[in-house]
Amino acid sequence: MTVSWFALYQVPEDPSAFEQQYAAVHAGLVEDTPGLVENRVHSVTRQVVGKPAWHLLAEFVFDSQESLDAAVASPRWASAWDDLPGGADSVTLFAAQPHGAGATDPS
Repeated sequence: MTVSWFALYQVPEDPSAFEQQYAAVHAGLVEDTPGLVENRVHSVTRQVVGKPAWHLLAEFVFDSQESLDAAVASPRWASAWDDLPGGADSVTLFAAQPHGAGATDPS
């Protein structure tokens, strides 16, 4: 079963600078993370309720918890962490796996 690591970024003070850093540096560091199966990045286009306001949601898909654990412990992941656009206080990070009705397992 796949497992995903999510990064949910708050709306930055300078969205243009955030986007430039994310595209030019951060995305490349993440893409080269060992064991990454898929990198899905979504712009938040509408937020109905909740605070803070969100700007971007990135989902990093791994084929197993072991692959995710190895990736998080890798030097490449540490480099991506050091380059978080907006810094560590601007992002919420969490792991998740498919759950319940409607969950699919591509393997």
